[in-house]
Amino acid sequence: MRVAGTLFAVACCATLVAACGGPPTPQPPPGQPFPARTAVAVGSGGAVSSVNPYSTQAGIDVLRNGGNAVDAAVATAAALGVVEPYSAGIGGGGYFVYYDARSGQVRTIDGRETAPATMKEDSFLDPATGKPIPFDEAVNSGLSVGVPGTLATWDKALHSWGTVSLGTALGPATKLADDGVVVSQQFRDETAMNEKRFRAIAPTTELYLPGGQLPAPGTILRNPDLANTYRLLAKDGPNAFYQGEIGADIVKAVGQPPMASGATMNFRPGFMQASDLAGYSVIEQDPTHSTYRGIDLYGMAPSSSGGTTVGEALNILGNYTLSSGDRVQAMHHYLEASRIAFADRGRWVGDPKFSSVPTGPLLAPEFGKDRACLIGPTGTLTSPLAPGDPNVPASGCVPGTGSPQTHEGPSTTHLVTADRWGNVVSYTLTIEQTGGSAIAVPHRGFLLNNELTDFNFAPVTAGVPDPNLPAAGKRPRSSMSPFILLRDGKPFIALGSPGGATIITTVLQTLVNRIDLGMTLPDAIAAPRASQRNSANTEAEPAFLDSPERAGLEKLGQRFVTAPGMFTPAPEIGALEALEFLPDGALQAAAEPKRRSGGSAMVVTPR
Repeated sequence: MRVAGTLFAVACCATLVAACGGPPTPQPPPGQPFPARTAVAVGSGGAVSSVNPYSTQAGIDVLRNGGNAVDAAVATAAALGVVEPYSAGIGGGGYFVYYDARSGQVRTIDGRETAPATMKEDSFLDPATGKPIPFDEAVNSGLSVGVPGTLATWDKALHSWGTVSLGTALGPATKLADDGVVVSQQFRDETAMNEKRFRAIAPTTELYLPGGQLPAPGTILRNPDLANTYRLLAKDGPNAFYQGEIGADIVKAVGQPPMASGATMNFRPGFMQASDLAGYSVIEQDPTHSTYRGIDLYGMAPSSSGGTTVGEALNILGNYTLSSGDRVQAMHHYLEASRIAFADRGRWVGDPKFSSVPTGPLLAPEFGKDRACLIGPTGTLTSPLAPGDPNVPASGCVPGTGSPQTHEGPSTTHLVTADRWGNVVSYTLTIEQTGGSAIAVPHRGFLLNNELTDFNFAPVTAGVPDPNLPAAGKRPRSSMSPFILLRDGKPFIALGSPGGATIITTVLQTLVNRIDLGMTLPDAIAAPRASQRNSANTEAEPAFLDSPERAGLEKLGQRFVTAPGMFTPAPEIGALEALEFLPDGALQAAAEPKRRSGGSAMVVTPR
C-alpha cells in the first residue's frame, strides 16, 4: 500500500560527501568542487550504487526517510535524468528487476521503447536504393525515436511495490534541476563528443551549450525546464506525458525536429503520433531463471536479450571448472562461451510478440551442454559462428559460419538499491547512445532516445527469419542485463551495466570473476575487461591487453583489438554498479572505481 504525503526533501549540493572512506577520483579545475565519488561502501539499513554521487545521494536520502528500495530506485533514476541526461531520462526506456523480501519472488517490468504504429520493416531503407540509410543519419533523426517507457516504468513500480507517490519520488530530482549541479570533466567531455549534433538542434544547444559554449568543469548547470516538467508530472501524473501537453510536445519534436538557425545537418522526421504515446504500456512479466554453481540468477526476458544470453553462456561454462589457478583457461572459456551465446542471440532473440523466441530452450542446461562441446582447451572458434537450434536436441555441436553482429549504441546507465527489509532493485535505463537522438523537447528539459536504431535495418541473413526487424508497436532487441542473484533463496548480488552489447559481456565477466575466480565484488568490477561478441577479434581494455594472460590467450588463437571509447574517447568497456549481501549480514555497495570517472556507492549506516 502506498503512503501519501511527503517523506523527504533532499538538497543534493556541491558539498555532498560520500558515505564511506576511499580515495576520491580527481576533481575538476578550480571552481565549484564536484562531489567526491566513493566506489565501495559497507554498512546496514540499505544501499544505493549508481554512476553519480548526486543520484546515489538522492536514493540514500529516500531510504533514510523510510522509503523502500523501489522508492529509492525511482528517486535515483529521476536524479540521473538531471545529472546523467545523455544516458537516461524520461525520453527513454529500460528494464526493472525487483526482489520482494516478503514473498521471496522476483518480478520484472519491461519498459522498453516501442516503434510507432506507422513503422514498417523497410522504414530504415532508402526508398531510392532499397539499401539501409547511413547509421548516423538514422541516429540523428526523429526516425530513431521510440515511444518512451521510463515514466510508465516508474509509475508501475511505485504502484505495484513502492510506498510513496510519483510526485514524492520526483522531489529530490526536481530540486537538483532547480538548484543545478556541478559540471564534471566527464560531463564536459561527453558534451564535446556530441557538440556538432547538439548545435544542430536549438533546444539542445540552449540546454547543454550554455552561452553557445561547452560547459566548463566546476560551473553550475541548471535545468529549470526539467524541474517544471517534473512538477507537472507530480501534479498530473503520467497522463501529462502520455496523453497531455508533454506528449504533444514530444510528437511535434519527433515529426518536426527543432533545428537551430543555420544548421547544416539533416534530421529526418519520425513517425510518432499522439496515439502511439496514449497506447503505450509497460509489461510486467516473469524473469528469466538460470542456475550457476548452485546460485539462482534472475534477469530480463525478451525483448531484452540479457537474461537469455548471460544465462546461456553460464550454462556453457557450467560444464567446465574455472579457477584462479589457470586464468588463461578461465578467460579462454569465458570468451568462447560468450562467442557462442552471441551467435544464438542474433538468430533467436527479439520481441516475443512478433516472433517465436525460444526463451526456455535457450536457457535449458541441455542446450548449454550441447554448445559447450564446441570449446576445446586449445584453439578458438571461427567468427561469425553459426547459431545452434535450441529446439532441436543435440544439434548444438555442429560448427558453421553465421552472420556478423549488428550495431548497438554503447551508452545507458544502471543502478541498484536495497532497503532495511531486504527488498532489492536492479534497474538499467537508457536513451540509447550517449546523447540519444540529440533532440531535446523544447521547454521540457530532456532528450529523446534513438532506441529504434537497435532494430536491424535489413535482414541479417537472406532467407533466414530475422527476429529484430522493425514493425509497428515492436520493441527493439536490447542487451540490457539487470540481474538479481539468490543464494539459498536469499539475495546475494544485484548488478548491471551500461555499454550496448558489451553490457552482456561486462555482467558475464564480472560474475565469472566473483563466482569462479574468487575475487571480491569490488575487485571483480575493477578487473580489466575483454568483450567477445561473435566477431573475429575480441575488444579489450588496455589493462587487459597489458595483462600476463594475453600472451597465453593469443597462443590459443584469441585475437584482440583495443576497445573503443563509450562515453569519452578513452577505451573502456562497461560501467558496472552492484551490491552484495555479505555473510555477516552487512550490505556492500560497489561501483566502478575508475571507468566513466568512477561511480558512487553509499549505504544508509556506514560500518
